[in-house]
Amino acid sequence: MHNDDQNTANPTEPTEGEETAPAQADDNTEPQQPERDVVPDTGYRAGFVSFVGRPNVGKSTLTNALVGQKVAITSSKPQTTRKAIRGIVHDETGQLIIVDTPGIHRPRTLLGQRLNDLVQSTLNDVDVIGLCIPANEKIGPGDKFINEQLDQYPRAKKVAIVTKIDAAARPVTAEQLMEVQELRSWDMIIPVSATNSIQLDTLVTELIALMPTSAEPLYPADAVTDENTEDRIAEYIREAALEGVHDELPHSLAVTIDDMIEREDKDLLEIFANVFVERDSQKAIIIGKGGSRLRDVGQRARVPIEKLVGKQVFLSIRVKVAKDWQRDPKLLGRLGF
Repeated sequence: MHNDDQNTANPTEPTEGEETAPAQADDNTEPQQPERDVVPDTGYRAGFVSFVGRPNVGKSTLTNALVGQKVAITSSKPQTTRKAIRGIVHDETGQLIIVDTPGIHRPRTLLGQRLNDLVQSTLNDVDVIGLCIPANEKIGPGDKFINEQLDQYPRAKKVAIVTKIDAAARPVTAEQLMEVQELRSWDMIIPVSATNSIQLDTLVTELIALMPTSAEPLYPADAVTDENTEDRIAEYIREAALEGVHDELPHSLAVTIDDMIEREDKDLLEIFANVFVERDSQKAIIIGKGGSRLRDVGQRARVPIEKLVGKQVFLSIRVKVAKDWQRDPKLLGRLGF
């Protein structure tokens, strides 16, 4: 491992002429899902499901467990997921494409509004929506609010997934299942544990049964996600940077990749990344005393990155300030939103 994370950064906000982040179209439109013709029912099914729920109910953890690989970052912080990330589950009877989306929330910034627009666009297109509610927490206003929002998507079948049953006694889980049943008329209710792999195979089987028939898989047999490697690396860095931060800082973090270089003289991948925050005070928090926290971020991020790319990684991270980027249309576009 290389101890090479950099704590030097340009403290000024990027201007229109600076090459501080890849220029991207100021457009949050997701790629269209593959079109499917009506086909005879051969028993093979394939379709799209999206898990929704309030923060920290286990949506991304469940996605990763079903896919069998880390395709979505996880954190207890709200709005950790910022893109519609597709994880692909393969089964003899069909193919399940899990679309991990940002949480449904009341937006306070332009970024928040764009994330909400992304959620609405995604949920309009999926075949099944799964509302995740943890077994070990009482159903609250947030759960009820999201459940009410599901009425806006009549096309999708609705299932309730009671998560974290490993953290609740059986009588508590049974009571929660009864409470969930009262929320609406569900196509399916199923209790699971992503961390202990309880009922995950059953969940896959039941979800595939709700999908439309398909003449063939929608994605190749070796596909686990439609995200490219660069985007996944940026997300792993953001996940590491989110660890231990508080208040508004999680919302103010964005990561871009400047360059990735395959070394010819050794089995090494060099990655040059930027972590953007909105204020100088946030920059100081990310860097830490003497650069200690930034080094920790680099060390944590390298673990999943090296597993992903299959080789040793040299990771250089710079922290930069993009003032109030969540509210600035131009900066949002440059940062990929």
